[in-house]
Amino acid sequence: METTEGTAHPAEGGRPVLRRGIPAGSEEQVAALYWEAFGRKLGPALNPPEVGRAFIAAHLHHDRGVTALAGGRVVGVAGYRIGGRGLTGGGVKDVLSTYGPLRGLPRLAILALFEREPAQGELVMDGIAVEAAHRGSGIGSLLLRDMATLAAEHDCRRIRLDVIDVNPRAKALYERHGFTAVRTERTPCLRGLLGFSAVTTMHRQVTRADAPGAGEAR
Repeated sequence: METTEGTAHPAEGGRPVLRRGIPAGSEEQVAALYWEAFGRKLGPALNPPEVGRAFIAAHLHHDRGVTALAGGRVVGVAGYRIGGRGLTGGGVKDVLSTYGPLRGLPRLAILALFEREPAQGELVMDGIAVEAAHRGSGIGSLLLRDMATLAAEHDCRRIRLDVIDVNPRAKALYERHGFTAVRTERTPCLRGLLGFSAVTTMHRQVTRADAPGAGEAR
């Protein structure tokens, strides 16, 4: 079942509100959050930073994200990939148009390393990013819980994500929310280029408790 872009509901305890979809006009805020969280990984493909942020902002799929807003401003975002589209877009023509053929082709090769298509019945998370001033306030947990609800709404059986070896804090958050590591791909030869040398794939099963309204029913 598709969710309606722009549907908002309050988070617990008076915290920022969650909103399905990327609000119109917030593309640069979302791109800045993504770059702050994943710029080390995306930099070799999308640098310089100002060009990379602009590229992300220009090619967002607005219906493939959940945002946390405080005072009308995006302070957290989680993306997901399902039905052939993820939060962050931009194809071959877009990369070549932005960076030119000579610089664009090697960048496409790097971006291809990050492609993760969902299997049947699977929702792939496209990253979580929270503004530095709001970290530790529970926004990441709220976004993860809503990802589980989204997966249930789409009749998915499993959520999948990848976490790099230089981000143990994120891995610990995912483990607290029921994700377990299923495999680790080690590529030490890429550490100098990408800034990390291993990627761990984690799975979480979608249960009845994740279905919309399940919390109220208990």
